[in-house]
Amino acid sequence: MKKVLLYSAFALGTLTMSTGCGDNFLMLTPVSSTSEATLSDAAGVDYLLTGAYSSFNSMLSSAGGMGEASLTNWVWGDIAGGDANKGSTASDQPDLTQIETWNWSAANSYIKNRWDAVYESVKRANSVIALATKLGEALPNGSEVIAQAKFIKGFWMYEAIRIYGPAIPYVTVEDYQASTDPQVSNVDESGNYIYIWDKVEQDLKDAIAGLPETWPEGQQGRATSWMAKAVLAKLYLNWSSPYDGSAGYGTGNKWSALEDLLDDIIANGKDAKGKKYQLAETYPSLWNYETSDWTGESIFDVQFTFHGTTSQTNSPHHTNATEFSATLGFGGWGFYQPSYEFVNSHIVDDAGLPLPFEQYTDMPSLTPTGSIDTDLETATDPRIDVNVGRFGVPYLDWGTPADVSAYIRDYTNGGMYFNKKGHHWKAEREANKAVTNPTSTQVNHHIIRFAEILLMRAECHYKAGEYDKVIEIVNQIRTRAAQAFVAADETTSGEYVMENLTGEGAATVEGAAANYRIGLYDSSYATADKAWDALEREYRLEFGMEGHRWFDIARWGKVAERLNAYATAERSFGLGKFVNTYDSKWVNFPIPQAEIHTAQGRFVQTAAWK
Repeated sequence: MKKVLLYSAFALGTLTMSTGCGDNFLMLTPVSSTSEATLSDAAGVDYLLTGAYSSFNSMLSSAGGMGEASLTNWVWGDIAGGDANKGSTASDQPDLTQIETWNWSAANSYIKNRWDAVYESVKRANSVIALATKLGEALPNGSEVIAQAKFIKGFWMYEAIRIYGPAIPYVTVEDYQASTDPQVSNVDESGNYIYIWDKVEQDLKDAIAGLPETWPEGQQGRATSWMAKAVLAKLYLNWSSPYDGSAGYGTGNKWSALEDLLDDIIANGKDAKGKKYQLAETYPSLWNYETSDWTGESIFDVQFTFHGTTSQTNSPHHTNATEFSATLGFGGWGFYQPSYEFVNSHIVDDAGLPLPFEQYTDMPSLTPTGSIDTDLETATDPRIDVNVGRFGVPYLDWGTPADVSAYIRDYTNGGMYFNKKGHHWKAEREANKAVTNPTSTQVNHHIIRFAEILLMRAECHYKAGEYDKVIEIVNQIRTRAAQAFVAADETTSGEYVMENLTGEGAATVEGAAANYRIGLYDSSYATADKAWDALEREYRLEFGMEGHRWFDIARWGKVAERLNAYATAERSFGLGKFVNTYDSKWVNFPIPQAEIHTAQGRFVQTAAWK
């Protein structure tokens, strides 16, 4: 059971802010004398800070209800990036279908709702900074409070850059205080884009300088200097990556600073309880409600716990959207299904290494009785059944899925797989029946894991031509992946094995739920092409269905190549809706058209979407 509940006030609003006026995200409600008096003390600052932290749960009232504001990024990283299909039915949520099939425009409601969520969060952070600054010495921990707010602001602006690009408005505290409608622009007087990398960098540097490394008992969900360093490292990685130069990417050349940050985090970093960062002992343990917390791997988590009659607020996907259509008695909507191509990316060769992209061939089939026959004989990376739900394989502790209609609303639209990471367990559900929403879970949502820090360091090695070190880090991740697999239970049928080919621990273990195999890359892979292939594959296998894929392939400059191949694969598996061609310039989503309109000339649409 959780002992830390930082985000207990997820539903908190604040008296100094609204969710917007009209369509303009910058519109603020003026602070009345009554509300200012109520908030202008240490308790008021803490109230505002709690509201700012609650933005990490992303169920802001301005953000719609389908999860487009969720920091799981299942809409943006997975559905836009090809790790998942929209699911549900073809006619449900047409704006999400636009994201799925790369047919969106600046008028898409999902793009607008995420924008609103970002700037609502920035507004909350600015309100904390403004009040804490005003109180000055009357607030004993003022510098620490401001540092936390700058972390929150810096993180959300980093997220905004990842989705909309760096030519977006940056609202300073002075802008926030100056007017109910700050006159912020994303272009200068000559019409050139204003890129905000350096402003976000400074927020995160200020946060690092003002935050502690650890927190006392009961406050360990708060931001730490190590968390801020990790977010700054991700900002540097995006700033320096290829993308498309015309959109303002790849111009930072922060590789040296990035290496220094990563080396510091790897050598010295520790979580809020003082535990040194490390890989969790097993991969599945990161999504088990009894073992997911404080493993040393979590650098930045959103903490979840059951509390009273909490409804939706401790569900990483936030609504019934990604629950299954009828299974387990809960009746969800059936969105967010792993794609065929993503599942097949787990297929391995005799050495336990991923097959080339063009060799993905497996597809489940319907039996004459209407059930789904899954190929469990073909050997796969053992992470497959942690990353996705498959018929024939135990689903957490709920047993083996059998009824197709209970898990999938329309397999002709979304395929024959279903999501698994972040879902609740039967044991935790039965122990906490007071929780009113069936999607609730105690499993933390991992925003940044130590495994990602390691692979980011491998990218730096690749940039430096140190291909042997790339392979060394990739093998470190793969060795951990070999330590666990999904075991058969009394609800499964068939006899399968796990083949661990990772060196000293090599062994074949019986009792697996499917045939698994994993091995290590040898020295022959320490070349530019092979090392990159190994690194890219490891990112996908390790972070599958965690909202990463689109962001990765976009910043690598490979988004069109990978997604057009993905569309071809999905069509071959019977999903004919993937007919559009992805344009290589689409490395960000457009600024919402409503914001362009209401800004009255202050905003210029980003280069890829003019």
